[in-house]
Amino acid sequence: MSLKTRWIDFLYKVATGSQKFRNLLTPIGAIFFGLFTMLFVVAALLVDKFLKLPKLLPGPLNITLSLPVILFGLFLMGWSAFQFLKVKGTPVPFNPPPRLVTNGPFAFVRNPMITGVFILLFGLGILFRSVSLVFLFTPLFILFNVWQLKAIEEPELVKRLGSEYVEYRKRTPMFIPAFTLKPKRKK
Repeated sequence: MSLKTRWIDFLYKVATGSQKFRNLLTPIGAIFFGLFTMLFVVAALLVDKFLKLPKLLPGPLNITLSLPVILFGLFLMGWSAFQFLKVKGTPVPFNPPPRLVTNGPFAFVRNPMITGVFILLFGLGILFRSVSLVFLFTPLFILFNVWQLKAIEEPELVKRLGSEYVEYRKRTPMFIPAFTLKPKRKK
């Protein structure tokens, strides 16, 4: 059995197991994700300094442009987390909602919470005027998360939620809402 399969099985067992154990692992998972995300920010700032990269934007403009981006990212993260909390779940894969959540931002994309983190990282890159955070580390963070979602999280969701999740995945984009115009029907 591969490490990937073992990890998926572990997440499934925890997500469907004892509430006490899930509650114990939830803060650990949240702290780990927060530290992992902060690692990308710190690494980017160190790379900028080490390579003596130019600042991305001039002084006051960085704050003016970054604040709406950061606030939108935080709003999207909060709105998503609220949808999970309403059905007695958390954003942490160890303690997910007991059922598929398809309302709120989840009606438009499958992963609005992580989309909010991506937006937040871009906003922080603008705020800190970091070339490497905007153009290197945030894209690397996105690529890592796409891989993790495709390889680990989605197979676990299929295992736990079955065909309901498979159908939701077919009709709902991963990160970017699909705003399409529906063709007019002939009468």
